[in-house]
Amino acid sequence: MKRVHLFLLAGLVCSANLQAATSLLGHWQLTNNAKDSSGNGRHARNHGVTLRPDSALFTGRGGWLEIPNTFDLGDQPFTISAWIQTAEILDDSLGDIASCFDQESRTGFNLGLMNYAGVTCAQSNWRNLFFGIDAGVGGEQWIDRGRPGNNQLINSLVVYDGDLYATTWEPGANDRGHIYRYAGGTNWVDCGSPSPANAIKAAAVYQGKLYVSSERYSGRGSSLTASPNETDGGHVYRYEGGTNWTDCGKIGDVRSVSGLAVYKGKLYAGTGTTGAWRDTPRHRGMYRFDGIGKWTDCGCPGYRITHIGVHDGSLYGLSYDDGNFYRYRGGTNWLSLGPVPETTQVYGMMSYKGNLHVATWPTGSVFEHVTGTNWLHRGRLGMEKEVMALSVYNGKFYAGTLPLADVYRYDGNSTWTKNGELDHTPNVKYRRAWSMAVYDGKLFCGTLPSGHVLSLEAGKSVTHDRALPSGWRHITAVRGQRELRLYIDGKLVSRRGLGNKRFHLSNKTPLKIGLGQHDYFNGRMKDVRLHRGALSPAEIMQIVRGD
Repeated sequence: MKRVHLFLLAGLVCSANLQAATSLLGHWQLTNNAKDSSGNGRHARNHGVTLRPDSALFTGRGGWLEIPNTFDLGDQPFTISAWIQTAEILDDSLGDIASCFDQESRTGFNLGLMNYAGVTCAQSNWRNLFFGIDAGVGGEQWIDRGRPGNNQLINSLVVYDGDLYATTWEPGANDRGHIYRYAGGTNWVDCGSPSPANAIKAAAVYQGKLYVSSERYSGRGSSLTASPNETDGGHVYRYEGGTNWTDCGKIGDVRSVSGLAVYKGKLYAGTGTTGAWRDTPRHRGMYRFDGIGKWTDCGCPGYRITHIGVHDGSLYGLSYDDGNFYRYRGGTNWLSLGPVPETTQVYGMMSYKGNLHVATWPTGSVFEHVTGTNWLHRGRLGMEKEVMALSVYNGKFYAGTLPLADVYRYDGNSTWTKNGELDHTPNVKYRRAWSMAVYDGKLFCGTLPSGHVLSLEAGKSVTHDRALPSGWRHITAVRGQRELRLYIDGKLVSRRGLGNKRFHLSNKTPLKIGLGQHDYFNGRMKDVRLHRGALSPAEIMQIVRGD
């Protein structure tokens, strides 16, 4: 009898300790209202979210919820969870689930989904879940991740099915462009070279498969010796595993396919790079993939369409001619939103804080699109001439440049902070930080002419490097004492240790639901909970089951 009493007493003590270790800071059911049902009175202020009886509708164009920051997360464990619904067919990025992040001090946390189209040639991330914390820690040390093959340019970096892939320009007379898979350290696995052209250029994930394109690139545009391999590109290929690829057909008479992106359930290709410059105007525009060997002409607005991206319900075309920038209007119709001021070439685009930003030549500047043909100058990056890859990583906005292959971090207004020079090849005129992707909780960047890939860690982050399935999913992010953890539908999908850093996250910025440093959330959401303490797997599963 005494043993039974002791057992019951021990159970009560454990239960009391658990309740003391975890407490509900806020619970926003998001059914008909944005009130806090935890009893703590942390009711949300609604900024344009449609609150329905079953969930909240976030359009991805401006709606979000604001909760005053009275919870003081400090350096202690916490858990944030939510049910989210995302569509399978998208015309926008998926955006942020929740964020409490102070840009100036680089302090707080970010939880969201990465759909990054227009990272120069690539759609670098597709439906990848991200959770990160920072307290102004690190973000200056780049680690060399090696040189895939004999390449001199990493054209694209793309996350696919749990791995990071790189496409390359390999200019030797007997070389051809390859695709490589990152295998850790400085190791890369050759996944084949489906085209005899010297470059595999663009990359995107479409309908659960990896697609890449081929290009004939001379090297003269980077002030390098011209490649003796003058074989035309212009094909798109689908990855079948190992070193096997399916040829999806040649696009018209183009010599290069320079950009790939998914929009409204279709794969689109830009074709107007240097190799296509002397082609007829109709062969310098954009095409839509309608099946193996079937490419539908989407028109050319008179200037080349090179790279392409997606933002706020529209597909955009970036041009190397006279700073032009276009919105696709369907059929073969385009609307000009340029020229971008002080610009002759537009290289990349990214949604940052819900607004569209572009990277330019020759003033090495980033511009934010305001409306129509109006643009806001967001600063020049040092004395660089060209900005190429743009990416959002753990709450901050990053950009790669030429001629020094620098990477800069945006710190607000027109301030950019240099945090690395990535290529030190001697005796060359131009060095490029050309491609970027977020993978394994880090920012990766590919260079010219060294052909190396490097990675940066700012704060600590954890990523799910596979595409989040559409429909309703339960997302849980846990900041524990020693690690970060991500759960989908109650299943642990990723974790990362915190090391010896304490990461004190207190700031005065409100908790935002449906908005963060990347973009407005695009989908439906309900049952958002913030706990002090790290919920156990069993407790998370209880919430998923609705127990």
